[in-house]
Amino acid sequence: MLQHHGVKHVFGLCGDTSLPFYDALARLDHGIDHVLTRDERSAGYMADAYARVTGRVGVCEGPSGGGATYILPGVVEANESSIAMVSITSDVPVTARGRYPLTALDQKALFAPLTKWNAVVDEVGQIPLVFRAAFRAATTGRPGATHIGLPYDLQKQSLSADEIWANPVHGSFPAFRTAPDPDLVAACADAVAAAKKPVFVCGGGVIISGASGELIALAELLDAPVASTVSGHGVIPDNHPLAVGVVGANGGTDQTRDAVLAADLVIFLGCRAGSTTTEHGTMPAKGVPVIHIDIDPMVVGANYPIVAGMVGDARLCLVALGREIARRMGADRRDTENAQRLSGLRSAKRERFEQLARSNERPVRPERVLAAIQAALPPDGIIIADPGTPCPYFSGYFDFESTGRRFITNRAHGALGFSLPASVGAAYGAPAAKVVAVMGDGSFGFAVGELETVVRKRLPITFVVFSNSSYGWIKASQKSGYEQRYFSVDFTRSDHARIAEAFGLKAWTVTDPAEMDMAIRAAFAWDGPTLVDVIAQPLEESAVPVSRWMG
Repeated sequence: MLQHHGVKHVFGLCGDTSLPFYDALARLDHGIDHVLTRDERSAGYMADAYARVTGRVGVCEGPSGGGATYILPGVVEANESSIAMVSITSDVPVTARGRYPLTALDQKALFAPLTKWNAVVDEVGQIPLVFRAAFRAATTGRPGATHIGLPYDLQKQSLSADEIWANPVHGSFPAFRTAPDPDLVAACADAVAAAKKPVFVCGGGVIISGASGELIALAELLDAPVASTVSGHGVIPDNHPLAVGVVGANGGTDQTRDAVLAADLVIFLGCRAGSTTTEHGTMPAKGVPVIHIDIDPMVVGANYPIVAGMVGDARLCLVALGREIARRMGADRRDTENAQRLSGLRSAKRERFEQLARSNERPVRPERVLAAIQAALPPDGIIIADPGTPCPYFSGYFDFESTGRRFITNRAHGALGFSLPASVGAAYGAPAAKVVAVMGDGSFGFAVGELETVVRKRLPITFVVFSNSSYGWIKASQKSGYEQRYFSVDFTRSDHARIAEAFGLKAWTVTDPAEMDMAIRAAFAWDGPTLVDVIAQPLEESAVPVSRWMG
């Protein structure tokens, strides 16, 4: 069934209840590469990033009991991020149910609130049906994560080969796109026509849909600025005249905030308009007309009253809206001098950043690290960022001059330890691209074991660690909201370069800002996996673009 859905990679970890499945992978000619991980969480994060860069369903697997509980963080992150994933956990034999076997738990109940669709197989004849349903649910409508529980004894049984078939379209996402209601398209066009200063705020749904071309064409027709959420970074090239950059509480700046606050109509597209994007409901301000367009009908109008809305695939919605607006406007394009105004805002934003990026202060400023990576990263490079220091800095200040999924971070739940394993999935999904995983030292400790996987698989990933010996996000929050009462957030510094070398990576430690550019260039050029350990400024002392800590 995996083969019929076009699966080429499975990320997972072995266990007793998975033995028949592993034996089948060993014996049969299926064209599937199994990537053995060191933690089930990692398998989920790898499958997530693989799906994000390929547009194909990410597949992860793990054993029963503890394995099923460990895989959950990656599954729920993908589900809440609208990423198509099929997670498979083996289970105790059907015949052992109720007899208190080792590793028994109610997998269906465990996964039910955290997945889009979920089933535990009861008899062998259900397996093809269940797999088809899991892939269909993962890829249609709002994409998401699904789960299959596969009991040990059923893996050893047989059934008619006639039952083994699949619809290949469910191997990638979005499948079976849905178009918007024409009446709602007209209502949205009416609202746009009444606005003089519309602004788009675009989320990851635009990237998932592959709708950047249609978005840019409509924005240029309207001379409308285009801002993005953290997950939407890449909907428009950052050097496009109408590009605003990332907005919101995590990565937004005064300049990007000003661009949205100047709007007399905000168009939320492929995003949920949640607390981070809207600065906890303060941007746009109350009373500003809102259009909301999303694949999920429960999202549209959930947080803001709307003057119009559409439900459907982002690309098909943009095609329909663009066609209707062009019909009304003819060949005329609006010219509201937005490009000139946005150029001034971008220049002001960059001026402050570049001043800090040239700093020779010690410990090394995060801006200096970003500038070195920006200068050395190839045009098709991919950044995988953990929460904490990397996410707001790379959201706010790192420029991508092309569209698509070049920036990946786990914004649904923000669990530490994401970027290191996720970079493995990205490297398999985009083997020709330079993949860079950036993380704090807290996150490094969560996932360090996967360095062995990287070396075993000879993946040329570069890891950059911001080493400041603390859980920086929490410490910064204790500074701003709890009168600097720092409690249980600091830990002993580790020598991450030596740890990496023990696993077999080439590594550098940077304490002098003047050595930053050289170290990054050398790490990118090395033929194999590398790590750069940066003795970095603590987050609570930095100029990180997080609104509640600024000013």
